[in-house]
Amino acid sequence: MNTKSVKDLLKGELLLQEVTVNGWVKTFRSNRFIALNDGSTLSNIQCVVDFENFDQDILKQINTGAAIKVTGTLAESQGRGQSVEIQVKEILVHGGADPEVYPIQPKKHSLEFLREKAHLRVRTNTFSAVMRVRSALSFAIHQYFRENGFYYFHAPIITGSDAEGAGEMFRVTTLDDKNPKLTEEGTVDYKEDFFGKETNLTVSGQLEAEAYAMALGKVYTFGPTFRAENSNTSRHLAEFWMIEPEMAFYDLDANMDLAEDFIKSVLKYVLEHCAEDLEFLEKRLLDEEKTKPQAERSEMALLEKLKFVTENGFKRVSYTEAIDILRNSKPNKKKKFQYIIDEWGADLQSEHERYLVEKHFKCPVILFDYPAKIKAFYMRLNEDGKTVRAMDILFPGIGEIVGGSQREERLDVLKEKMAALDIPEEELWWYLDLRKFGTATHSGFGLGFERLVLFATGMGNIRDVIPFPRTPQNAEF
Repeated sequence: MNTKSVKDLLKGELLLQEVTVNGWVKTFRSNRFIALNDGSTLSNIQCVVDFENFDQDILKQINTGAAIKVTGTLAESQGRGQSVEIQVKEILVHGGADPEVYPIQPKKHSLEFLREKAHLRVRTNTFSAVMRVRSALSFAIHQYFRENGFYYFHAPIITGSDAEGAGEMFRVTTLDDKNPKLTEEGTVDYKEDFFGKETNLTVSGQLEAEAYAMALGKVYTFGPTFRAENSNTSRHLAEFWMIEPEMAFYDLDANMDLAEDFIKSVLKYVLEHCAEDLEFLEKRLLDEEKTKPQAERSEMALLEKLKFVTENGFKRVSYTEAIDILRNSKPNKKKKFQYIIDEWGADLQSEHERYLVEKHFKCPVILFDYPAKIKAFYMRLNEDGKTVRAMDILFPGIGEIVGGSQREERLDVLKEKMAALDIPEEELWWYLDLRKFGTATHSGFGLGFERLVLFATGMGNIRDVIPFPRTPQNAEF
């Protein structure tokens, strides 16, 4: 007999047939009704037990959290809340769960409490829904790039360079932490280390992806990246996943076209394939919003927000135009922004980005041509000598979600920019080689995957959209 999933059984196609299903007990009430879930769907299947004629020793083992195997006849439900149910013939208890200590009981738990039980929190409706959406987004990302002629590229996780130039990296070493060998100057002698030089966990696979794009044409990375930023905000993780496509012969306009099409495509996929989970998450978000002050409530429900992105063209606005809009806006003039915009060259904050999207343009926005001083060294310098071919995509409720640029393909200009920032040429000799041998216009962007999951699920904290969050002072699981 084939074991079926709860999702398959709830379709009702096996009515009046004998079926078998495995799962975890959500509730067992009146010694008669078992709500069983196997993770395949948000919904439970009701299993009805003839209490008086069933093995009492087995029933005593059935508590919330227990793993069981149920065999019985799939029948039309006699009660409310479900269309079909299983009339139970046999139950096998795989593993019990002591109700005195099992922490995920059928009641409301705070997200803070559930972070402390990260190994079990996916058994709740909220986290099972979030993780199914996360899985669907992952699939949609790979599917999109495959259908558009990209090759999946595995960037190295251990690196000797800092692609972002932020310096907040985790060191990788096999040196004796108590007594490392020192140089004559008294510094750690990394020549004695495993790789013969100082190495770190990567913050980005972009530089290496550029090398492969300049041979394969179009590549993308989708893997873990790391940042040792001592930040405990709701938007930061020390370990997170990045999607980074790189395309040869793409200028900034083509880069923006691709990024917009890509985001719309993957969000349309989850709207189509995760309807049940998204509806649950929307209701959860609406209930949460009711507890907030009116001024802090979102203007859009979750599904409305997702369709806002998929159904609207992204407005393309230069940084210079955006600064003029922000400088003359009411929140800026009345000093309601936390960071007042006074002059050209300011680094935009989330409050500014959200104003442009939610209040001014009322659609997703792509800002481009940023000041060179606030962007990375590898971005192509414009003819004005003060701006670069950078672009950021801004979303409602979240601000920046994508950052990208046309890359600097001119060897002399790239060398000048590196020298101005004290980046040694010998450190990135191979990156410079790409400009010596067959250089060409090329572009790419980066999308923090957890930011995308955060947006798609409506969750408020990035720690709740990754299975086991890594944050300062926390690597418990």
